[in-house]
Amino acid sequence: MEHSEDRAEELVALAARVVAAYGAQGLTCATAESCTGGLVGHLLTEIPGSSASFMGAAVTYSYEAKEKVLGVDAGLLEAKGAVSAEVAAAMAAGVRELYEVDVAVAITGVAGPGGGTPDKPVGLVHLHLSGADGCEEGRRKVWPSDRRGNKELSAREALAMLAGWAASRRDAK
Repeated sequence: MEHSEDRAEELVALAARVVAAYGAQGLTCATAESCTGGLVGHLLTEIPGSSASFMGAAVTYSYEAKEKVLGVDAGLLEAKGAVSAEVAAAMAAGVRELYEVDVAVAITGVAGPGGGTPDKPVGLVHLHLSGADGCEEGRRKVWPSDRRGNKELSAREALAMLAGWAASRRDAK
């Protein structure tokens, strides 16, 4: 397992790539975060000039916050649980609409050390990217780390998804 300091440097470098790519293309983004507690937004705002492309984050840790802030359907939360692909997709769509951005990424999961179940173990994370261009991409990960590591690995994956979306937009031109 890589050292946390190395991972922190990698995360800031990846955030810088996202900010540069979005700035160069005039794109905007936002995040909806549950288990990461705003870490992705924090990383993006570590980069000078991020305000040109990063419009905001919604840290929606509770069911109630997911419903009230992001418009996630209470029935969906009840049926699937907060840690599900369907809720991640609803969170991404909700935050994209809330901030009126080109793309949004959402993260929901079980960071640990407790809270896991046989169906939803510690380290399980669902991420979803929702683009105004119709792009929808979901990912399911089960991280093998402690709470901090799981949050950092989730943030890295979310940033990679944002970077990948910007690259696909650039390459399509």
